[in-house]
Amino acid sequence: MNHRTFNLRRRVASGFVVLCVLFLALVSLQLVVGDRLQAGHAERVAKIEWMLDSNRSVLQDMTDAETGVRGFQLTADRDYLQPYESGRRGAFVELDRLAARAGDAGIIDLVRAERAAAEQWLYAYGIPIVNAGIVDTDADRAARGRVLFDDVRTANAAVTAAVNAEHERMVAADRSTTNRVQLLFAGLAVLVLITGLGLAFLHQRHLLQPVEHIRHTLRRLAEGERGARAEETGPAEMRAVIGTLNDLAGEIERLLTAEQARVSTGELRQRVAAELRTKRADPAETGRRLARMIGAALGAEAVYGRCTVFRGATFAVSWPESAPELDRELVRRIRAGRPGQACDVPGLPGGLAVPLSGDDDCPPGLVLVLRPDRPEWTEDERSALAGIGREIDHSLHQQRFQLRQSRLISELRVLDEQKDVFVSTVTHELRTPLTSILGYTEMLSDAEPGELTPIQERSLAAILRNAHRLQATVADLLLLDRDNEWIGAEPAPVDLAAMVTAVHDEVAAAAGAKNVESVLEVDEAWVRGDGVQLERALRKLVDNAIKFTPSGGRFELRLTVDGPNAVVTVTDTGMGIPADDLSGLFTPFHRAANAMDQAVQGPGLGLAIVRNIVSEHGGTVSVRSEVGHGSTFTVLLPALVTAEANS
Repeated sequence: MNHRTFNLRRRVASGFVVLCVLFLALVSLQLVVGDRLQAGHAERVAKIEWMLDSNRSVLQDMTDAETGVRGFQLTADRDYLQPYESGRRGAFVELDRLAARAGDAGIIDLVRAERAAAEQWLYAYGIPIVNAGIVDTDADRAARGRVLFDDVRTANAAVTAAVNAEHERMVAADRSTTNRVQLLFAGLAVLVLITGLGLAFLHQRHLLQPVEHIRHTLRRLAEGERGARAEETGPAEMRAVIGTLNDLAGEIERLLTAEQARVSTGELRQRVAAELRTKRADPAETGRRLARMIGAALGAEAVYGRCTVFRGATFAVSWPESAPELDRELVRRIRAGRPGQACDVPGLPGGLAVPLSGDDDCPPGLVLVLRPDRPEWTEDERSALAGIGREIDHSLHQQRFQLRQSRLISELRVLDEQKDVFVSTVTHELRTPLTSILGYTEMLSDAEPGELTPIQERSLAAILRNAHRLQATVADLLLLDRDNEWIGAEPAPVDLAAMVTAVHDEVAAAAGAKNVESVLEVDEAWVRGDGVQLERALRKLVDNAIKFTPSGGRFELRLTVDGPNAVVTVTDTGMGIPADDLSGLFTPFHRAANAMDQAVQGPGLGLAIVRNIVSEHGGTVSVRSEVGHGSTFTVLLPALVTAEANS
């Protein structure tokens, strides 16, 4: 800043310092000068009072001496001379002190005259009488003594008058000095007032007026007048503040404009997203609507789009329809860019493109916007176009996924139908020969003892066992292939405790033969359903517990009631089920990996059948298992109250 520039801060600070100095000087002078004037006045008054007292003492001492002389003269008694001696000495001592301290020459002369009068009385009258011991009543001598003493009184009065005159002059001088000091203080007070008024004027002119101008400008800005600016007036500091305010207003205007642009681009993205969510039969029509929407929002001259919904369904759109075709090499270069990122197009002024991703079935696409009249794209516009590109890309991926999902569902539906046909055909084709095999095998088994050799008997037993096993598998397949329809007896109350006990008793022999300990705990519980199907599900759980538990192990069968549910738990100490196999355990033909590794027989249908039967009865089945420690299967079935069960 130039040294000639008006510095308000320095002026205000200097004025304030001067004001403080003047105020402190005024107060200090009043205290110091006033105190000194008062002290000087008191000192001079005390001196005058002392001189008056001293002069009165001289007269009193002389009077005592004169009285003592007269008493001695009349009586010749020397006791009367005691006041004479003390008065004579005291008077001359006081006269000496008075002459020494009197500052005025006139008073000193008068004191000397008073001393001379006292000496005249003393030597002309007092001493001769005292020394001579004269005792008479001579009137002339007495008259002469009175005349001499009157001279003493006159001289004393003259001194008193002179001292009083000196006191009056001193009072007048002190009053004059006090008046001058008060005038000085008044001048200093006026100077302080003028300095304060000057600071107030400076504050008013150089601070309040610019601040009011700033306040008015801020109000205009608050009312929405974005172009409002304050005039840079006043001192350098205020001009700096106003300049900062104008810069702030400009920055706010820029930010608001940018925010409006962001809001506009955000609304554009929302409209694009809404348009993409609108399902239209013709994807190309959606593309044309999007191109028109993008072009109008960004002020573009032309908008191009290339994308593929599924293999063989590539379409290209342009806005306006009269826009020239794109060069193939240009399309190839744009598609080779990073998907979802807005990038400038070399050799194409005002061109901004966003590549779209593809996959194995669909080649990449693109969105290209041309704006030659305004080739500079803002960051908000680039971000908006990139977001639009990602929205389009996401929508294309969703459509491709939906199309592929629909195709897969159709294929799975066909496979399911084929599976149903296969199961139906296989079960039908197996049941007839199985019936014949079982019939003839049982007939051969009924032969008389001795008709069959032991080898033939063992062979027939194996045939019967495997035929029954195959028959059970066919029955399981039929049970799984009934589309969740109820097959069996009409639902009725089932004594679950009796059923659990019966199943346990039936398998007890098989468990004992395998050296597997069994535990049974049952509470009274009734459910509504098909007793045959429930018994089948329970038997499959118990058979699995015995089958997968090695010799020396144990399985537990419990029935309890927990609130509205009857709870059946089957716990074993067998091989357990790996955690990876638990999620698919109740699906058909699923077998645990460790069961297959140990070659445990079974088609993998039992638990799927258990789940179907329990689900048909409104219940659930779950499992907890740890490899090497066993498994626990829990079945929850809606329980009946006792009164309903007995009805």
